[in-house]
Amino acid sequence: MEEAEQAQRSVLERLRQESARSALYERLTASADHDELAEVLTAPGQPLWARELAAYRLGVAGDRRAFEALVLLLNHRDPPRCASAAHALARLGDPRTARAAATLATNELRVTYALHPVRLLTALRAPESVPALVTTLERRLRPHDPYHRVALACVEGLGALGDTRARPVLRRALTHPTLAHAALGALARIPEQR
Repeated sequence: MEEAEQAQRSVLERLRQESARSALYERLTASADHDELAEVLTAPGQPLWARELAAYRLGVAGDRRAFEALVLLLNHRDPPRCASAAHALARLGDPRTARAAATLATNELRVTYALHPVRLLTALRAPESVPALVTTLERRLRPHDPYHRVALACVEGLGALGDTRARPVLRRALTHPTLAHAALGALARIPEQR
């Protein structure tokens, strides 16, 4: 619980600074009216920080009207926005979340932004999680692949999920110097196949 509160404080502080402590920021953080927050998601002319704040607050409250905005933020070029979206999506409880995260994690055209979708898939522990992480990691094992952080997140996620389907790709990861230690640890967490 303390980790979730710390994450929320961090998001709110970043958005407060982006808003230059505006009256709109104060209104959106104080509002308990989900309809008012949802209106910010579709109203024209709203700044990105306001849309993020409204989507984040709705998401952590379990209001599914935030889903589309949060998925867009999960795929944003700014890592803090991706992280806040992943945090809110993990709490949203929308059945579409895992499929959206899997799509983003496995999209080679957007692999630069795959780190947070990969971490979200691990947190969700959904049926889509292991296949998406395996696919993403297989692609990262190509020679000279520059996305080491995404590969490492896949290895760690597969270890946390403990699914035997991950064994083959994790064995291949043992041959990559930057992943070998993590892959060994991940394999140790997966039960032997019988």
